[in-house]
Amino acid sequence: MSKVDRRKFMTAGAVAAVAAVPAKAAPEKTAKKVVWANGKKPEGQPMFSAAVTFGDLVFLSGIGAHFKGDIKSHTAHVLSELEARLKDAGSSMDKVLKVNVYLNDIKDYAGMNEVFKGKFGMEPPVRTTIAAAGGIPGDSLVEIDCIACK
Repeated sequence: MSKVDRRKFMTAGAVAAVAAVPAKAAPEKTAKKVVWANGKKPEGQPMFSAAVTFGDLVFLSGIGAHFKGDIKSHTAHVLSELEARLKDAGSSMDKVLKVNVYLNDIKDYAGMNEVFKGKFGMEPPVRTTIAAAGGIPGDSLVEIDCIACK
């Protein structure tokens, strides 16, 4: 789905257009859940999946930065990892529909935004940003998850 398609999809006009399509216009697809394990078989039962696709949607779990650094270096690292996982699943940053950003401290909001801005193209996804009460596991200053299309 292109950036233009993504915008059209979210308009009221798109809903009317979909409703007007005859029921038998295209063969029905059966969506299947696919877990992306980064080429490695997990040892034992994993707690969660890092990436899952369902049909044309890609769901990425939260990615943090687990090293000493400031909010800018952590944000850059997380966005780089996010981009790599999206590519592995057949997607890209410009196909991201929804992003959730979790900050260890809301005071890092401006610094995170400096690095975040422009990473998703001229038509960025919708985003929610919160400060995580009690912090982010692993001492990361930021954690980001997303939903994208292929």
